[in-house]
Amino acid sequence: MTELTPDIGAYVSIDKEALESIFRGLKQEGYTLIGPTLGEGAIVYDEIDGMDDLPIGWTDRQEAATYRLHRRDDQAVFGYVVGPHSWKRFLFPPVQKLMTIRKQNGSFSVEPHVEEPPRYAFIGVRGCELQAIHIQDRVFLGGPYQDPDYKARRQLAFVLAVNCTEPGATCFCASMDTGPKAGPGFDLGLTELDDVFVIEVGSEMGRRIMSGVRWRPAGAFELQTMRERLTQAEKSMGRHMDISDLPALLYQNLEHPRWDQVAERCLSCANCTMVCPTCFCSDVQEVSDLLGETNERVRVWDSCFSLQFSHVHGGNIRPHVRSRYRQWMTHKLASWVDQFGTLGCVGCGRCITWCPVGIDITEEITAIRGEV
Repeated sequence: MTELTPDIGAYVSIDKEALESIFRGLKQEGYTLIGPTLGEGAIVYDEIDGMDDLPIGWTDRQEAATYRLHRRDDQAVFGYVVGPHSWKRFLFPPVQKLMTIRKQNGSFSVEPHVEEPPRYAFIGVRGCELQAIHIQDRVFLGGPYQDPDYKARRQLAFVLAVNCTEPGATCFCASMDTGPKAGPGFDLGLTELDDVFVIEVGSEMGRRIMSGVRWRPAGAFELQTMRERLTQAEKSMGRHMDISDLPALLYQNLEHPRWDQVAERCLSCANCTMVCPTCFCSDVQEVSDLLGETNERVRVWDSCFSLQFSHVHGGNIRPHVRSRYRQWMTHKLASWVDQFGTLGCVGCGRCITWCPVGIDITEEITAIRGEV
């Protein structure tokens, strides 16, 4: 074992308990650890202090409209898939104050809401989730108008990615080319084996954090085992989606009868958009105090499934569930490409798991493709 600094791109191995040294190094650098932990009957992302807060020995079993926690027969640290939370809630908060307007001496003052951006270290970011962050980077930072709060949070974020070796029943990241191995953009990329973690150093900050950790160069057997498990994970996805020519498929079938069939089931509850790691719809609300002296402008998450979201002067352009579901899916898998140069789906399967009636986006695409 050594405490020298590994090179960027190097693969090293650490004992599992040495993960605590990584956490300690991150906290010494001023990061707040955000990672997986048990809460609300699920594995959720929240502030953690160390390894004791991780869901060690737990896993999640998922199917359409089904999520259950179960004990594993081992002590795997990252032996789960993804829960209802995504990392966007820390980069693009569900509720965010923008400014305060106050009445003053017959006039008013405007106070922009300015706060010190948090310095987050995201622990356990899956490949699909890392791609979702990259997609939101395009949304919030890629155009001529950038979101300053998102930019500040994103620039300070540290990403410890975790490669998936046990995909869930609703996962289809292999179809979207977003996993199971995390792509570029992480600071440290971790693969859990039986007795060790194999870590790929992805950035200068990741290299710096590893300088305080006892590590050794990853052995040939460990690297081969890692590759075999990632290959097996890619072959054992719970779902599959054929993404060939998706935009054209959907644009050419806007009046397909499948939209009516799915609308008969859809509750328009917006669960799918709330758990989706790439959806970014929001509303700006004015919140006044009882005396009308102070008014706050607040941005909140919204959804294209909401009836009010598509209400404009003169009426509602999407008054029916059919049109709102079609808008969501055609945006995610077609017009998103026109806007941002990438699909808006990363194959995490959350929209399938957390839909109360079990609507499956992969089944909807298969049905439209099969009937054309």
